[in-house]
Amino acid sequence: MACTCVANGSVLSVNGKTENYILDTEPGLQESLKCAVQNHIRDEELLWYREDGRVDLKSGNKINSSSVCVSGISEDDNGITFTCKLQRNQSVSISVVLNVTFPPLLSGNDFQTAEEGSDVKLVCNVKSNPQAQMMWYKNNGILNLENHHQIQQTSEYFQLSITKVKKSDNGTYSCIANSLIETKTKDFHLIVKDKGSTVPIEPIIAACVVVFLTLVFGVIARRKRIMKCYDHPYD
Repeated sequence: MACTCVANGSVLSVNGKTENYILDTEPGLQESLKCAVQNHIRDEELLWYREDGRVDLKSGNKINSSSVCVSGISEDDNGITFTCKLQRNQSVSISVVLNVTFPPLLSGNDFQTAEEGSDVKLVCNVKSNPQAQMMWYKNNGILNLENHHQIQQTSEYFQLSITKVKKSDNGTYSCIANSLIETKTKDFHLIVKDKGSTVPIEPIIAACVVVFLTLVFGVIARRKRIMKCYDHPYD
């Protein structure tokens, strides 16, 4: 990779390398990045950036040489770029990209219930570096894709869509991720219920109105009888 790392004879390096490079690492490790100015004719102040954010440095960790410690590395640090720059000319820089390798991490909704004839999506969220090869199994066997099955895959999820599910779609679907590091499996349980009869809402509303009016008229009639008794107490 090319880099702009020379200013008035000064050269920037990180861990002894004078070009941008990729640092291979793993979750849980700690990495130290030391940026240094070589062949400088005067003291140079250095800056560190994590992506676009400035890294706070102590006063004694800025001039001619500066180190940052990346501790507790996780899967989320994969692809993160650390850049060292000259303060007086920030076009002079050198970068390190973290390449965090880790086995597949799978997640998703374990149980799903659907009515017969409805559409279902089983979404297997996946994170892996290197990228894993993905497959769907059903009841421990390779899933035979039918016309109402559709698979969609991105770098973040592996999705199985089933249109107009049938009772035969009942079962356990397994999302299998096979990487160079490890193979991981996550199960999704699909339960297909009988299609329920649709209850029309209009008759229910009409019946409620009739009951309500009957009660109202009953109360009014009762009130009239009571008032009549008060009007004729000796009848």
